Amino acid sequence: MPLPLPLPKPIREIGRKRINRAPSPLLAVAVPWLVVMAGSLSPMWPVIASAPILPPIGFLMLVAWEQLRPGILPVWAGLPLGLFDDLYSGQPLGSAILLWSIAVILLDFVETRFPWRGFALNWLFASAVITAYLFLAQALAQPGGVGVPLAILPQLGISLLLYPLIARLVALFDRFRLMPVREA
Repeated sequence: MPLPLPLPKPIREIGRKRINRAPSPLLAVAVPWLVVMAGSLSPMWPVIASAPILPPIGFLMLVAWEQLRPGILPVWAGLPLGLFDDLYSGQPLGSAILLWSIAVILLDFVETRFPWRGFALNWLFASAVITAYLFLAQALAQPGGVGVPLAILPQLGISLLLYPLIARLVALFDRFRLMPVREA
């Protein structure tokens, strides 16, 4: 009877690479911050429109991180992330600082009141926060503007429909963040 052939090395190593591995602490902490900051750079995209159409990607990512991993960003994270967004969005300085801080506090409050939520309830809460953010940001950008709230309806519709995709993208970044890369 012939001797069985040994398994190839890649097949023998399948179960061994993940033992004694842990996520990188640097990635675990930095990825949420960098993802939200990268989303805040979306106003730099070359989009020409007479009305606001591009959704606030950075804010959508902040809401998605807060709902996916509550507590991963501290409650005060709205201040530095809002400042970064104010620098690139063209909004008056301080508007995103105020609105993002309120949104993080509100989402933290919702997390303590409704810890077991499904996707539909998350989408509902996110829709309410996004709607309030867009209307308040518009009111801060153009105080006393007549007919202005109607101008952001396309942006609001795109933002609400894009949120599940952003939440899925944030979930992929979360998997990357927790990928085992170093020995424990």
